Amino acid sequence: MTVTAPRTRALRWPAVRPWLGTAARLGLAAVWLLAGASKVDDLAAAGRAVNAYQVLPYDVATVVGAALPFVELALGVLLLLGLATRLTAGISAALLVIFITGIASAWVRGLAIDCGCFGSGGQLAEGQAPSYLPEILRDLGFLVMAGFLLIWPRTPVSVDGWLTGEPVVEDDDE
Repeated sequence: MTVTAPRTRALRWPAVRPWLGTAARLGLAAVWLLAGASKVDDLAAAGRAVNAYQVLPYDVATVVGAALPFVELALGVLLLLGLATRLTAGISAALLVIFITGIASAWVRGLAIDCGCFGSGGQLAEGQAPSYLPEILRDLGFLVMAGFLLIWPRTPVSVDGWLTGEPVVEDDDE
């Protein structure tokens, strides 16, 4: 006589995936909203932060710096709503690759700057050490979140889901 334990329903990837996507979507939305909100008050400082990377001409850097908070806020709102999630994740991934490359470039070139990711940024005070590795690792984590949403953009509680009218969580009781 064989005794078996009662069948318990294990967590299955199709059931968990949409909720991980929701966490990634809302987490990335929070990142973009915080980043944009921290810079929107002082667009000149945001321009100086971009200029500190010494990659773009000053005039271009100030325009990019002034526009960036509004792009970040727009990405945050779109992700928060779950609207055009795959497109928004793709733009997020592209921006994060640019940010990671910029930080790595500043590190390799020996610049002593604050990335300006969540504030004004720019040149660091004399003797103040930059923290490039933690910034790169943080942005790589955000890039993983964006990548997840590129592959699996459909999440519960999103405008994308309401527009399609299709269930997001798959039932695999078959």
